[in-house]
Amino acid sequence: MKKNIHPEYHETNVRCGCGNTFTTRSTRKEMKVDICNACHPFYTGKLKYVDSAGRIEKFKSKFAASGYSSLQQGKKKQKPKKPAQS
Repeated sequence: MKKNIHPEYHETNVRCGCGNTFTTRSTRKEMKVDICNACHPFYTGKLKYVDSAGRIEKFKSKFAASGYSSLQQGKKKQKPKKPAQS
């Protein structure tokens, strides 16, 4: 193995957005994560929407009144033109 090419490997403090913290080993000294095993729906069994950008609310507000009909606005059929009578 070549010497002096590997990064330093030390204990890392991991902080989750839910407030949970734990220690592991990594090349970084500190890590911040959005989801951990204490708040992830797979491990907790609870369904939880993680929406940091507000995409779900934006979608609901956009389609709340009109439903899915607003998706088809651009696809209106044109009426066939009647031949001109002379």
